[in-house]
Amino acid sequence: MTDAQWWRSAVIYQIYPRSFADSNGDGIGDLPGITARLSAVRDLGADAVWLSPFMTSPQRDAGYDVADYTDVDPVFGTLDDAKALIARAHELGLRVIIDLVPNHTSDQHKWFQAALAAGPGSPERDWYMFREGKGENGALPPNNWESVFGGSAWTRVTNPDGTPGQWYLHLFDESQPDLNWQSPLVRAAFRDILRFWLDLGVDGFRVDVAHGLVKAEGLPDYTPPKSAGSMGGRPGAEDDEDEPELAPYWGQDGVHEIYREWHQVLAEYDGDRALCGEAWVEPLSRLALWVRPDEMQQTFNFTYLETHWQAETLREVIRDSIDAFAAVGAPSTWVLSNHDVVRHATRLAISFENQQGAGLGPRDLKRLPERHFALRRARAATALMLSLPGSAYLYQGEELGLPEIVDLPDEVRQDPTWFRTGGERYGRDGCRVPIPWEADAPAYGFNKTGASWLPQPELWAEYARDVQESDPASTLSMYRELIDLRAQYGLGANADIELLDGFGEDVIALRNGEVTVIANLGSWDLYLPDGRVLGASAPVGRNLPPDTTAWLITA
Repeated sequence: MTDAQWWRSAVIYQIYPRSFADSNGDGIGDLPGITARLSAVRDLGADAVWLSPFMTSPQRDAGYDVADYTDVDPVFGTLDDAKALIARAHELGLRVIIDLVPNHTSDQHKWFQAALAAGPGSPERDWYMFREGKGENGALPPNNWESVFGGSAWTRVTNPDGTPGQWYLHLFDESQPDLNWQSPLVRAAFRDILRFWLDLGVDGFRVDVAHGLVKAEGLPDYTPPKSAGSMGGRPGAEDDEDEPELAPYWGQDGVHEIYREWHQVLAEYDGDRALCGEAWVEPLSRLALWVRPDEMQQTFNFTYLETHWQAETLREVIRDSIDAFAAVGAPSTWVLSNHDVVRHATRLAISFENQQGAGLGPRDLKRLPERHFALRRARAATALMLSLPGSAYLYQGEELGLPEIVDLPDEVRQDPTWFRTGGERYGRDGCRVPIPWEADAPAYGFNKTGASWLPQPELWAEYARDVQESDPASTLSMYRELIDLRAQYGLGANADIELLDGFGEDVIALRNGEVTVIANLGSWDLYLPDGRVLGASAPVGRNLPPDTTAWLITA
């Protein structure tokens, strides 16, 4: 991987700091813990790490409620620890991407506290979305918008004299007030924040809610259709003829001007720094606007992540993704798991819906798939994903084949979704359980004390990294082998693929450069063409079993 546009074909490994490695034994992962374990990411073959939020925060929303954008939360360490992590990553040849949350701050941020103290009409209040209420004495919210987390997206403040005051917008929790991106001061402040971290050596930013920030003029009322996802778009809107109506708080054209400014800031630095947007935008042709040459380098392909294990649909999404991003000169990204969704070693084998962020629930427990069957399907999906051109994102623990943990005791659950739904949905705790390193160590090697902010299940012992290291059939070995082959044959760097016909409706077959990739999503064995098998998600002979993907050099 060279400096020039490294992000076009990189394998990027997401680290959720709270659950990766704990250096001080308090049960919560931290930056020194990550630094000590980075060689494992390098050995996997990854090109970069992406760190979920570690900035100063009250932790009301797992760090996505930032109180200081230029410091480290004490639960994770210090700014010196962040510098040491960046330096160690670079020693190992890994680039570092960090999370940036620009749509909103914590209500504990000094900007918001100053806005509350200054009062209506002040320059300080203009940093946020304060508005007068409707109805008698402004007793009703300014509009009917609902929070992603449920309930009104507006909260009313109390004036110093005890009387009701203005309302402020929060598309997420009431402790996360939305910033006013029409303010030149907000825009200048974030350019300074970018430069602060770029000066420390970070190689890029994953931008949270990248399709938010700008709201429609006049803040009109809006009721989303039932089919819309909570973060915008809707399942199945893959073409312009079925384009969903834009919510007045998602995907507004004004966001593009902001990212053009950020692009220019990153261009001031050597090493081809990158922006990756978390933009829940459909169809793919609209999403591609975020990665035009003067804006972001990447954006997550959530359409791919949310596609079921079904050959015809997957084939269409792969083709549409490559075409849509190529139209603006950008690579597609591919991702199957992250910190907000049910792990794909469980999710791809279930047939019922589980909305992004909501997770599973008690009523789903009897419908869960057998975990070894689910893992076989997940391995096949990973082998297919790693064969595609562009950049691949991995979520910590997926290289171990970790399943979603659904049987946590109710009293230890921490995701706000669990409480907001009255126990109907588990939320995201199940994909955030601290990962296992050593089978026989306290906390499975997460730390030396055995403490863990979420309890680890006994089955973690069989998934532990040290158990898988020497097993050539393990999921870890498969990841290493395929990532190495991916680099060796330049699969990520190729501009395009050829989708192949003639293998049946339940098969995805493609050619990427020299490599032929065949994924059997059906129920029957498939006869493989003549050739040499480079790698596979499960043992293969002359036949390719169901839920298996093979890479070949064909005769």
